[in-house]
Amino acid sequence: MIRKALQLGSIVIMSVAGFAAHADCPYPKAPASIPNGSSASEPEMVAAMQAFKTYNEEVKAFQACLDGESKEKAASGGQTMQFKSMQAKKLAAAVDELESKAKAFNEQVRIFKSKAG
Repeated sequence: MIRKALQLGSIVIMSVAGFAAHADCPYPKAPASIPNGSSASEPEMVAAMQAFKTYNEEVKAFQACLDGESKEKAASGGQTMQFKSMQAKKLAAAVDELESKAKAFNEQVRIFKSKAG
């Protein structure tokens, strides 16, 4: 059953609409490490998968927070192009990191699955 969870494929990467960033929104932290698929145990791989699911949700929450801040700023009449640009850059950085880490993890999942078969 655990292997089936790993076989479901890649980490789902959220789509990005280009929203913004502000200091009050906590920047999501990537999982500290990615297990080596050729030597990791099944519990290690499952734990990493859970960590990446949590990380993905944190990036989604970051985007929602930034969107909320952007709406608040626009409602107060204070939104500027510079503010929007800064927020978009912060979100893009978070998404780029998520995609990079997820790609590396997915490669290790493929290696892990190949050694079991």
